[in-house]
Amino acid sequence: MCGIVGYAGGRDVVPVLLNGLSRLEYRGYDSAGVAVISDNRLKIYKTRGRLSALRELMEGCCAENTVGIGHTRWATHGEPSFENSHPHTNCAGDIAVVHNGIIENYMKLKEWLMAEGAVFTSETDTEVIAHLINHFYRGNLLAAVLEAVERLEGSYALGVVCEKNPDTIIAARKDSPLVVGLGNGENLIASDIPALLEYTRDVIFLNDREVAVVTRDSVELYDQYGQPVERESYHVSWDVSQAEKGGYEHFMIKEIHEEPRAMADTFFPRYKDGIIDLSEIGIDEQLVRSIDKVGIIACGTAFHAGMVGKYIIEDLARIPVEVEVASEFRYRRPIITPGQLFIIISQSGETADTLAAMREAKKRGAKVAAIVNVVGSTIAREADAVLYTHAGPEIAVASTKAYNTQLVAIYMIALELARLSGAMDMERYTQLAEGLSRIPALMNKVLENKEQLARVASRNFSQSSVFFIGRGLDYVLSMEASLKLKEISYIHSEAYAAGELKHGTIALIEQGTLVVALATQGALLEKTISNIKEVKARGAQVLAVCFEGTHLPEDIADEVVYLPRTDDLFAPILAVTPMQLFAYYMAVNKGCDVDKPRNLAKSVTVE
Repeated sequence: MCGIVGYAGGRDVVPVLLNGLSRLEYRGYDSAGVAVISDNRLKIYKTRGRLSALRELMEGCCAENTVGIGHTRWATHGEPSFENSHPHTNCAGDIAVVHNGIIENYMKLKEWLMAEGAVFTSETDTEVIAHLINHFYRGNLLAAVLEAVERLEGSYALGVVCEKNPDTIIAARKDSPLVVGLGNGENLIASDIPALLEYTRDVIFLNDREVAVVTRDSVELYDQYGQPVERESYHVSWDVSQAEKGGYEHFMIKEIHEEPRAMADTFFPRYKDGIIDLSEIGIDEQLVRSIDKVGIIACGTAFHAGMVGKYIIEDLARIPVEVEVASEFRYRRPIITPGQLFIIISQSGETADTLAAMREAKKRGAKVAAIVNVVGSTIAREADAVLYTHAGPEIAVASTKAYNTQLVAIYMIALELARLSGAMDMERYTQLAEGLSRIPALMNKVLENKEQLARVASRNFSQSSVFFIGRGLDYVLSMEASLKLKEISYIHSEAYAAGELKHGTIALIEQGTLVVALATQGALLEKTISNIKEVKARGAQVLAVCFEGTHLPEDIADEVVYLPRTDDLFAPILAVTPMQLFAYYMAVNKGCDVDKPRNLAKSVTVE
């Protein structure tokens, strides 16, 4: 969602805020603004559009030894405009607020504040917060913020500055991420770590309903009742260069090339003497004996990883698995049994629906293990156990390497559940564990073939619709492949179980329609070939994806992408990368903003 940056210290605050916001551009935004206290006056600068427009507006501005807050907004309440851009202020213009999240009771609060004399200039829910803090302000900014947030319903990450408290930033959060950076003679706040790394590697993650008082020399934490809170800081080990393009044209293509390293970093620290060690999430014989069902909860790309998990866990461990979209799970009456293990999947660890669903499962007594990339995120902190994927920062909105590492984590869990339950003999376990260990090296071979995908994309980027078909694991893979194409190229795309073509879908095939046929599952190959013939007979162009050595009938496909041979079970990991590359090159050929697709944000922290 939106990006927040705040700074208190001796530097010129303007470049700190602008540089920090530039590190958060991947989150998606349509306007930007900052508030700084300079010459004892609160000054607001904001623009509609890209951050470059704000830089031009602020050219020549300087504000040293002071505080400031900045924001990139993604429109929710009110269209993108100067009036609706953050920061928002009270009537006097001496209190400024930046906000990520949604205030659900803002209309009720707005009506009350207007009756009290407040004058509103925007359509946003955020402006309510500025007037609310002003209403309770009696010289103590912390007390006013605590009074204000007590009346807010919904989600928020807040940065607040006040002309009458010129050395202080107040930060507060509920259901939206906020991080405090600890520097030397300077301290910062941000909605994500990359905005801070140029200045510090030591951070504090705020918990829900906590408030931080930040000055250049100190950071004080308080709970919702104003009681002091003690918290150890976390040291960020990855380098700021990992959040930069490193010579690549886009973050997305850079992150695709990082997949072999990311998968190796996820797998090998947990692979010891031929055995996968998942003791960090409590998967041992005692736990496995108590499990009669697994539930997987996720959204978007992570949901597709969960669908792969269903196939793999049921196949290898013979434990029934239910996979649910988090936004649906939380609004029904799910049946949760004492013997059920829930696996929560989220790259950011802040996905609002996934977090709420996890809390619902925990409230009902379920054991929860999370697969998360971002260390210290809310889901990671609140889960009973967390299996971190080591993908490193993923900046592009479309998930690539994070998805691959989620799959590796799921395969490790499936293999351990199978071994410890006795559903698999050690010979087969060793074979699959070793096969999984070879996937990063095989992925390098997949990436060597990227030029073929670029050529295919250059011939097909004008397609109005693309269809993906497959059976078994290939059908699950087709869902993610279709999502990747539509989210960054804006081409209408659908995924279908190949066996369902005759039940209506084949009516959509006409001369020249592009069909991507995934054919990696040997046991289903003949049936998949039959389905490919059906679309080919109706004029489709076919791009097939299969393993090296697969025999396809002559002229069944217009182009074939061959994958290095591995066990069919691992096809979803290897085959998704060519689909990511295909989507990338389709989007590039269309001139799309690959890293920042329209209407999308990296971390969906609101419903």
